[in-house]
Amino acid sequence: MNWGVFEGLLSGVNKYSTAFGRIWLSLVFIFRLLVYVVAAERVWSDDHKDFDCNTRQPGCTNVCFDHFFPVSHIRLWALQLILVTCPSLLVIMHVAYREAKEQRHRITHGDDCHCVYPNPGKKRGGLWWTYLLSLVFKAGVDVVFLYIFYRFYRNYTLPRVVKCELTPCPNVVDCFISRPTEKNIFTLFMVVTTCICIMLSLVEAAYLIGKR
Repeated sequence: MNWGVFEGLLSGVNKYSTAFGRIWLSLVFIFRLLVYVVAAERVWSDDHKDFDCNTRQPGCTNVCFDHFFPVSHIRLWALQLILVTCPSLLVIMHVAYREAKEQRHRITHGDDCHCVYPNPGKKRGGLWWTYLLSLVFKAGVDVVFLYIFYRFYRNYTLPRVVKCELTPCPNVVDCFISRPTEKNIFTLFMVVTTCICIMLSLVEAAYLIGKR
């Protein structure tokens, strides 16, 4: 990863965000992205390899694993982080569009002409709507993924033992999940930080509407 480019993107997002938006960005970067990259990926790296069932029937372990883990936590979190950060980049792109339009206007009519956008980064007009919709979209993405996690993994927790009776298993077999306690701790941590991010997005949206 090119951290210089990533740092530039973060600086741009911070520049055009409110105080609530900066807190949200810090939470996403420190408590979600870094935890995901540094720790969570390693915790789930052996989930399939160490998923053991008390049978030697070929294919039974793979079928049971696919049934109880339809989508990996890690892949869901990666998709969630991508979708939840995209709206902030759209705000930067909107500001860049305004700056380019203002520059073209000055080249055409001279530096003494009336400004189209005296302050391109000020949240007025279309940029206000872009920023507000980005907040709604971010909160909506997090809510949807919380629901997806709840549907796939009831109460956001993993049991120590699951019983599987799917074909080609010869009968009801016990399957054991690798490091369920550690995975439950990370899952609950990510759920809590996601809930805090949802609350911050909604508070920032209410602040924007109230300020206007």
